[in-house]
Amino acid sequence: MLVIGLMSGTSADGVDAALVEWPDIPEARPYELRAFVELPFDPGLQERIHHLAACRVPGEQVLAELAALDVELGERFAAAARGVAAEARVPLAKIDAIASHGQTVAHHPERRATLQIGDPSVIAERTGCTVVADFRARDLAAGGEGAPLAPFFHLAALADPEENRVALNLGGIANLTWLPAGDPDGVIAFDVGPANALVDGVVRAATDGKERIDRDGRGALRGRADRALLARLMDDDYLARPAPKSTGRERYGSAEAEALAAEWKRGRKSLDDLLATLVTFTAEAVARACRELLPGSPAVDRLLVCGGGARNPAMLASLVRALPNASVQTSDTVGVPSGAVEAMAFSLMGRNALLGVPNHLPACTGASRAAVLGEVVLGADSATERDG
Repeated sequence: MLVIGLMSGTSADGVDAALVEWPDIPEARPYELRAFVELPFDPGLQERIHHLAACRVPGEQVLAELAALDVELGERFAAAARGVAAEARVPLAKIDAIASHGQTVAHHPERRATLQIGDPSVIAERTGCTVVADFRARDLAAGGEGAPLAPFFHLAALADPEENRVALNLGGIANLTWLPAGDPDGVIAFDVGPANALVDGVVRAATDGKERIDRDGRGALRGRADRALLARLMDDDYLARPAPKSTGRERYGSAEAEALAAEWKRGRKSLDDLLATLVTFTAEAVARACRELLPGSPAVDRLLVCGGGARNPAMLASLVRALPNASVQTSDTVGVPSGAVEAMAFSLMGRNALLGVPNHLPACTGASRAAVLGEVVLGADSATERDG
């Protein structure tokens, strides 16, 4: 089965699209990544998403902006799907489905609520393909956190029968999956805390929006972590909470990043030092989670890093220091491109939705049972529509 997976994460910097060929049976292997593309968002669109998620749209305009972004992002997701199909030289008519995560603008598991936008009906109309979307809502309805969902793919593609591994995704939020050697029932996964969300937010705030990221970790590599601020950041009740747990920009978003940048500016301290501190915070939070939140505090043989943070040398160096007994590598070293992991994850979840078999790990999200996540929008060429 040929399924396109679409993902835009907490950073809201663009759409990742992966076209994967899966077996048409419940087993995930063997699979083949046929193509992967990234469609970046322009700064204006990214800011609109961040403003909506941070509740900074005026009250009388918020519903109109929410509806408008739902449609605009649907167009962007459709463009990414067309782009990855063209990259693979596969006609859209040959695609079995498009699985779209959408763009999260609110995630409140304590209220059993989450909201991803990027209208799947727009994607279906622009591509003619059947679209599976809105994956998180069913997990929440079943008593789960609605996140993390990618561990379903981590288990299928990154686990090893002889090696204790941790898959670490560094997007806006850092989330890890514990993959104990030869024990698929022992998988644990949760959101650790912030990764790129605070780093990117501080850069935007400190440069008045002229820069959006610490490119290649250059600033953090020049700086030195401030131990006092690091201790304050580590004294965060979220870090100590047991799994299952999930978080997002509601906790680690624009407001916190701007407050940190303003505090640093008042103290006339180096921005590079603040960036180094935030990168160290992410690495130390990951190391603490591995020591304290995994059952029996087992030894991590290999840490496989994916997501945007896998491209940040400062982040990788901090992880090496924080986890001296583990081999810290990107997921590319085991044949899964680090930038494509989450898009591939939703491709697999979409494949399973078409087969009608579970596509999440309830033990990781806290759901009461295994379910088939996702709602289906039939494509223009579906048998149902032709017969209708």
